Amino acid sequence: MEKIAVLGAGSWGTALAMVLNDNGHDVRLWTHIEAHANEINQTHRNPMYLKDVVIPEEIKAYFKLEEAIEDVSAILLVLPTEVIRLVCQQLREVLKHKVTIIHGTKGIEPETFKRVSEMIEEELPRELYDEIVILSGPSHAEEVSIGHPTTVTAASKSEKAAIHAQNLFMNERFRVYSGTDVIGVELGGALKNIIALGAGISDGLGYGDNAKAALVTRGLAEIARLGTAMGADPLTFIGLTGVGDLIVTSTSKHSRNWNAGNLLAQGYSLDEVLAKMNMVVEGVRTAKAAYHLGKEKNIEMPITAGIYKVLFENANAREIVDELMTRTKRNEIDEIHNMLKQYYQQN
Repeated sequence: MEKIAVLGAGSWGTALAMVLNDNGHDVRLWTHIEAHANEINQTHRNPMYLKDVVIPEEIKAYFKLEEAIEDVSAILLVLPTEVIRLVCQQLREVLKHKVTIIHGTKGIEPETFKRVSEMIEEELPRELYDEIVILSGPSHAEEVSIGHPTTVTAASKSEKAAIHAQNLFMNERFRVYSGTDVIGVELGGALKNIIALGAGISDGLGYGDNAKAALVTRGLAEIARLGTAMGADPLTFIGLTGVGDLIVTSTSKHSRNWNAGNLLAQGYSLDEVLAKMNMVVEGVRTAKAAYHLGKEKNIEMPITAGIYKVLFENANAREIVDELMTRTKRNEIDEIHNMLKQYYQQN
């Protein structure tokens, strides 16, 4: 048994806390809102994020960060990308011993193009943590919290740390693979949210399965193209944190990014969509980051560019689809060969 603090009492943080509790760990669930912590402790529910799910009594909620992390061996960050730096800065002030840092956040910082692990590295002194591990894959909190079979990946620069996280989380309903391609795992998890927005837009426009299958497949090519240029192994994107996460996020009723795209296609403005959503839509911020990062790296990302224009330039979604359908003819397999060649030449 280990003592583990889960920072972030949203749907995913709560679901992962339940997995850890099932495995016999002492789990502390932190939220910065006192009333939220009191509600969880008194009712053993988190209705704003996981309706009708009963939280085990062994999981205690905290609103004071220093109490939540006291004597823990690992800290799991499950927070919106936009508050990662702030919470790490707060953590730096109260953490007095070395821990393993695990994060389950999927996004890129628009201003710096930093991945989440890079943001953590910049905000936390190295003497406060052993390693950083990323937990990612096709995993809706709504299904994990009720015990549906789920498979994810734990990735770290340290294979030992990845296996440690694998051991913490893995059970008969939550299977965990280990890996070391941190760049690929983080980018796959972040960039798929953009394509899920596009899938929601496509469905909202009534374009059907053919269009969505094409969008998801060619969206995966964009993810791999940018990821390979950033140093990721292109083969990572055909795994759980690439195509696996992309499928579940682009097709599920649980996907906040799909739902946001669907609302956009119905004519709602971006501000109206974000106001309607109960949770953070990471794909919006990530679309801005990926669009500008792709331009900086001179990486062709027409789907991402189209979604960026719909989100931030009030472009007409149907006209964007017409533009994508009339692009210059290409050879699909040559592009895959070029990505693999680029990666193996660099490594």
